[in-house]
Parts: sequence; structure tokens; C-alpha cells
Amino acid sequence: MAITLTQAEEIIAAAKSKAHALDTKMNIAVVDAGANLLAFARMDGAWLGSLDISIKKAKTARYFDMNTGAIGELSQPGGSLYNIEHSNNGLITFPGGIPLKNSSGEIIGAIGVSGSTVENDHSVAEAGAISLK
Repeated sequence: MAITLTQAEEIIAAAKSKAHALDTKMNIAVVDAGANLLAFARMDGAWLGSLDISIKKAKTARYFDMNTGAIGELSQPGGSLYNIEHSNNGLITFPGGIPLKNSSGEIIGAIGVSGSTVENDHSVAEAGAISLK
């Protein structure tokens, strides 16, 4: 099953709602199962530099089918994935990217969020991910 544009827009809406609740401005990207950008929103006033980061977080989460924060833990010096962030034209290995799963548990895409602390980025991405119906 593929993620639809309608689903991606609903995910972005849920993420934006969480960002508003946290009083922060975010860049929010949703990629499909092939890690292709499907939908994107840059909230008014969100950092320009976070635009690329949000897309790379979504792609990183989909490339490896895990939260970007988990990849970050594995990519520390001495870790099994040390220096992985230099692969695939650059990965983002800190929180804010989460794979998206359908009701059967199949990964159908990913969300990436950037624009605040990594804790807020993850919370906003999580709100988007859990809204997937």
C-alpha cells in the first residue's frame, strides 16, 4: 500500500497542530515508500535552514526504517553506524524523523520535522505519525 497525498496532508495538519500547541514554527516533510517527497509545509516564520533538514530527516527515517534519533545513537563514535550521516548525499541522525506505517504495520513513508529543539521536532513528527489512519 502506498501513502496517498490526502494522508500526507492529514499528517502535516496533525503535525502543524502540535507545533502550534508547542508555540513553535516547523518545516514538515512527508516522503513516500520510495523516499520521494510527497508533501511539504513550511509554517510562517520557520527557519529556512530547517527546510532541507526536515526533508533529509524524512528520507533518513525511510532509508533505514527507524526513527532518526535511534540512528543517531548508533552513529556515535564507536557505534556500529559511525559516520553513516555521510552516506546517501547526507543524512540527518538526530530526532525528528519517523517512519510511517499503515494499519498492517507496513512502512509506507516517513515524516521529517525541523525547526525547534530536537525534543519538539520529535514530538511534532510523532503527532503526525500517529494521526495516520
